[in-house]
Order: sequence, then C-alpha cells, then structure tokens
Amino acid sequence: MMQETLLADLAADLHHTVRLQRLVQTLQERFRCGAVVLLRLDDDSLRPLAAVGLVQEALGRRFVVAQHPRLAAILSQRQPAWFEPDSRLPDPYDGLLAEHAGEPLPVHDCMGVSLYLEGRLWGALTLDALHAGTFDEQARRDLQRYALIVEAAVRMTRLEQENRSLRLARSDALETTLIADDGEILGHSAVIRELLHELKVVADSELPVLLLGETGVGKELFARWLHRHSRRRNKPLVHVNCAALPESLAESELFGHVKGAFSGATTDRPGRFEAANGGTLFLDEVGELPLTVQAKLLRTLQNGEIQRLGADKPRQVDVRIIAATNRNLRESVRDGLFRADLYHRLSVYPAPIPPLRERENDVLILAGHFLELNRARLGLRSVRLSPAAERALLAYAWPGNVRELEHVISRAALRLLSRGASRGEILTLEPELLDLESAALDGPAPGVTAAATPAAETALLPLREAIDACQRDAIGRALEASGENWAQAARLLELDPSNLHKLARRLKMK
Repeated sequence: MMQETLLADLAADLHHTVRLQRLVQTLQERFRCGAVVLLRLDDDSLRPLAAVGLVQEALGRRFVVAQHPRLAAILSQRQPAWFEPDSRLPDPYDGLLAEHAGEPLPVHDCMGVSLYLEGRLWGALTLDALHAGTFDEQARRDLQRYALIVEAAVRMTRLEQENRSLRLARSDALETTLIADDGEILGHSAVIRELLHELKVVADSELPVLLLGETGVGKELFARWLHRHSRRRNKPLVHVNCAALPESLAESELFGHVKGAFSGATTDRPGRFEAANGGTLFLDEVGELPLTVQAKLLRTLQNGEIQRLGADKPRQVDVRIIAATNRNLRESVRDGLFRADLYHRLSVYPAPIPPLRERENDVLILAGHFLELNRARLGLRSVRLSPAAERALLAYAWPGNVRELEHVISRAALRLLSRGASRGEILTLEPELLDLESAALDGPAPGVTAAATPAAETALLPLREAIDACQRDAIGRALEASGENWAQAARLLELDPSNLHKLARRLKMK
C-alpha cells in the first residue's frame, strides 16, 4: 500500500517541495518512526531538503559530514546502515526530535541509506526512532527497496527544475531553487519565495540591480546569489564597500591610476572595475560615494568606459553592476547628496530585501543554521532552542535583522558554556540566555571595556586618554544603534565615513 502511495505521488502533478515532503511523511508512517529526513550532499555538508518529526529550526542546519560519524558511515556504503541502540556514535538529531525536543535520547534506533543519481552520490535518507527494536531486519531490507523510489522522486524533481529553467532561459538554463545550491539564502516565508522568484528572472539579464533594505538583512548574500545565477557566474564577482573608501582614494580604487598620477603612485594600478571585467561589480553602501566619483560612475554605466586616474585614454570594460544601500536614495537626491541621473541608472530594477520581522518563521530556520555553526565551532554534542526560546525569537522585532540574530545565538551559546555547561550533553538555550531585552538597548560596542566608558567609576585620566575614552564610547553607541553599520554610524556622529574608519583604527576599535 505504501509503495503504491509513493508511486502515485511520482505520477501526480505536484510541486517538488510538496512531493518530497509527502515522501518523507509516507516513510514515517510506514516505518512507524520518530523522524525521517531527506538530505542533499553539498560539497562536504548534508543539507535537509524535507523532514518530518524534527523541530523547525533543524531545516536551517548544515551537517558537515566529517563532524557526524553516523552520516559519514551512511554515505560510505550503498547498503543501508543501521546503528545499535547503544552505539556510542553521536546522533546528529539528538535533542532535535519534535516529540522530545531538548531531551537526551539514550535508547533509540537509527538507520539510513545513501542515495545516488546517475551513478553519483547525491545525498542520504535517515530514519530515527525513540524505541530500540523499531528497525528490524525486514525494515532494513524494505529501506533498500524504497530507496529506489526516493531516488526516482529526486530525479523527477531535478528534471522538472531543468525543464522550468529551460523555459525561462533556453540559451542559458539555470539550475536553481531546491535541488541546486541557491547561495544559502535560508527561509521558506512567502516574501522570500516571491523575492527569489523575481530575482531569478532578473539575474539572467544584464540590468543593474539596486538592493534596498535595513542593515543586517543580508544584501551582500543576495548580491552573491544574483551573480551565481547570472550568465556571468563563471567570471569574477568583485565586492566594494563604498563606505570604507577614503574620499581621496575612492576614484583610484574604482577606476585605477597610472604611475605618477599622485604622490605615492609609483606604478600603474588597475581598479575594481578592471578586476571585475566580464563579471559583476557589487557596490555595497553605494549611497556613501562622493559626488565627484558618482559622476564618473555614471559615465561608466552609460558607455562602458573607465579612465584611470592620470591616464589620457579611456578603457572599455564589460561589467554588470549590483548596488546596495540602506539609505533612502530618493531623500539623498532631494538633499543634493546623490545624483538623480545616477540614481535612475542604478535603480532600473530595485529589489527591497524584507526585514527579518516580516519573514514569518524564517527566524527559526536561520537560528538553526547559526546553532549548528556554533555547535561545530565550540565542539558541542548538541545545542538547540527551548520552546520558550523559540517563542521569544518569534516575538522579537530584530532591529539588527539576520546579523543581530547570528550574534544573539553566538553569545547565548558562549554564555551557557561560561556557566559550566558540559560540551558532551544536549544543551538547551532558554530565553534568559538570549537576553533579547538587553540586545534592544544601546550599549558599548564589542571591544569597548567598562573602564573606557565615561559613566564608569574610574580614576581621573590624563586629558588625552579621557578624550579617547569618550570617543570610543560615542562610536560604540553609534555602532550599536546602527546595527554595527559603519556608514550609518558615521551619519549619526556627523562624520565622514573614511574619517570614522581612521579614528576607529587609531582607537584600536578595528
């Protein structure tokens, strides 16, 4: 009966995500187990594509094969692998089963099988149960038979995606979405799905794209995604942080210079445009460019020409521009800080990146990703969120967006270890460890000690040290208020961004 259900789903006109999810649910019912997970092998990591029986944040995790001996054993053989209930090998899903989230699993059954497509290792299917004896000899034989149907479902999914890509761009089909690497933009919310659908179309064009959004939403990640799904994906992607360019050197950095163009120019030097020739140039914080450089950038966008500083003749370049800003460029144009003609050139296709608070349950998937990173980084057996911590993450407004979430998870894991937690146990993060109320308050930036804060009780300092301490405090508070965005912090302090970077280096804050 189960085999008939799986075959019927193969024949049905289902979206690939629905088909794969129905597949793991059917397998869970057949084997009467706690969890079934379908994982794709991406380089050295296994990535969950469909799962049933795990907490939601598990979908954001990436399991590095070398760090998980059970997964390595499953991938090392074509036959199903089964692990004794008392096996000492750690289970990658300890603490992640939805029924017993956060609890150790001292006795349970685990088996899995490697999956192949066209003779090449594609991924794995894993099954976990809470009770010893769930998977007997017959269950292991059945798993080997059902693995053929799972491989057929995956193969059909890939063929459907290839056909869809061919319909979108017959001359240069893109292999994207669920089965192919999508640049690790994690999330299943409607706003993210709609955005990626739009960007998938514009990626295949040569149009400039202007990524808009608050600090910390991941604009650089979306820029990399666009490049990876463009016709230029085999050419360079060059990243320029416009806010970090000193005004006196911005033109040279972008367009290059010739020997003798200015004091210190001892050799010819190509700029970032030439480095990106044939590929993509990502202009991050483009709103911070000086007006003089904006004029030259406009010329390049209009006719594809650059001119090195001090050179007599222009050079042709073939570069696609992706720009990003957290500024309101319309207001900058109105205030005379940004050229109107350049704004219209860059904003041929504006793409607003939604803030984390508008992405529904994506916060849990992203939290799972950061939890797995910290588990590996800190050498932990397992670390997860309590149900109360999940609710706290969903209720928080995330002014610093994804970057803030990453910092919150990292701090919580370190805080738990500092309180004496054992690395060999299943660790659970509670709401108080996340400290979201404090995260919402202004405070000194990382690296700013209490002794450097004027409000602290300290001995009288020499005037120079007192001034430095005051400046550190002001910069720290501006960075905290702006989500550690240096360009925005410079605006809050009414400083030129390049001068703020110099000052921060002198104060040893960078």
